Amino acid sequence: MKIVLASHNAGKQKEMAPILEQFGVELVLQSDLGLHIDVEETGSTFRENALLKAQAVMRQTNMPAISDDSGLMVDALNGAPGVYTARYGGEGLTDEQRYRLLLSALIGQTNRAAHFYSCIVCAFPSGEVLTAQGVCDGTIAFAPMGAGGFGYDPIFFVPALRKTFAQMTPEEKNGVSHRAKALAAFRSEFEKYCREKNIHVDE
Repeated sequence: MKIVLASHNAGKQKEMAPILEQFGVELVLQSDLGLHIDVEETGSTFRENALLKAQAVMRQTNMPAISDDSGLMVDALNGAPGVYTARYGGEGLTDEQRYRLLLSALIGQTNRAAHFYSCIVCAFPSGEVLTAQGVCDGTIAFAPMGAGGFGYDPIFFVPALRKTFAQMTPEEKNGVSHRAKALAAFRSEFEKYCREKNIHVDE
């Protein structure tokens, strides 16, 4: 089965595609189908924003569309940046500018606890919606480390592996990340959906 990723973020596709391929889903970017739309994220929760994006792309393509809305929640910042993670500091900033801004906001803070959260929503032309969630607990490093990943990966440190997301191999990250956990939960929901609808993923 082919599912459209409701995102322009090639980094998300790179992370999600190998996991989805394991159970017969081919993930394509909306741009691969000639679709270039930006959905305004007006929701107050990750699920609301993911649903807005998935449904918009589903309606434009008449294909199942999947969206991941993720965010970084920092305890010392009362859960910020949260749903504003991708827009932290305003429009036009680079990933590096955003995570350095976050580091500056934590100067003097000894509580570095943080949590990456992911909500995945898949919208089908039939009107049905599947939702799954995942969380990865970690800390905010005192300085960026690693050259991999994207977004805030260089400053999100996972104590169990003693590495930031940016220092991990793709396989390591897919073993612990919030998005990987959400995708694992989504797989269970998706397989149940396919059984109920008598759908074969290679159709």
